[in-house]
Amino acid sequence: MSGQAHSMMRPWVIRGNGSLKSAYVSPQLTYAGIFLTFACGFHCSYCINRHGELKKRKVLTASEWERGLNRLQINRSQMVPLTIQGGEPSFHPAWIDIIQRLRSDFYIDLLTNLDFDVDVFMQHIPPERLQRDVPYASIRVSYHPEHSDLDQLLGKVRRLQDAGYSIGLFMVDHPASAVQPIAERAMGMGVDFRTKTFLGNHEGVLWGEYRYPGALSGQCMDVECRTTELLVAPNGDIHRCHRDLYAGESRVANILDDELEIEFPFRPCSKFGCCNPCDQKLKNNRFQVFGACSVEIRP
Repeated sequence: MSGQAHSMMRPWVIRGNGSLKSAYVSPQLTYAGIFLTFACGFHCSYCINRHGELKKRKVLTASEWERGLNRLQINRSQMVPLTIQGGEPSFHPAWIDIIQRLRSDFYIDLLTNLDFDVDVFMQHIPPERLQRDVPYASIRVSYHPEHSDLDQLLGKVRRLQDAGYSIGLFMVDHPASAVQPIAERAMGMGVDFRTKTFLGNHEGVLWGEYRYPGALSGQCMDVECRTTELLVAPNGDIHRCHRDLYAGESRVANILDDELEIEFPFRPCSKFGCCNPCDQKLKNNRFQVFGACSVEIRP
């Protein structure tokens, strides 16, 4: 099918009944976030998943994730991985099985707090399954000082690193956190340590760099919005942005719909101003070039 024909298609078209077919994914895709579950053993005060209301949903089984994800036609040349995350993805009872069932030609990244048995993980997922030629780790471990024991966490990271896994340690640069001692300790052990920008309000101050003024004003208004990210909720629903994802609103399709085509047009939105910071922040893209933003807004 020609690019011109694709540009005329309705977004995420759902047609007919029957077995699942391959799903075209636009080459505009820049990120694929696969949220296996919103459950997590931590309850961090700054958790971005709880910016606004987080609606609980059922989770797909390993077989359902296999059927829904393995149909996606993502060209490897785009270097876009399926980023397995949550909540904490290891809270899904079949999370390792899900990774094992994914097509071998998919790139896979993992976002985790590493609160699981790394021996079991290493027994089932070899290092080469989570590898890409990009300038950051495929396994991105988050350190949360409110809950994690740093000694234990660094020990786990080093064990995985020594076993050949592409892994790094990340920490939210929260205004109330002392990041520098953690950074020095991790880097002193040879661990790739990086910070994530704290997003949102703290003591009356809005933190973070955002592309669109007023995106977090709390005053909703009508715009047209386009994103190039594929965000899949635990129940398989596809949402255009993190605000809709967490709130469980405005789904555009489900990963298990009979027929599916994924493109990224502008869509009407009445929630600009009540956005999730993740959608509006300026950030590094997948090649670590700063200045990217998940969304494009027009009046």
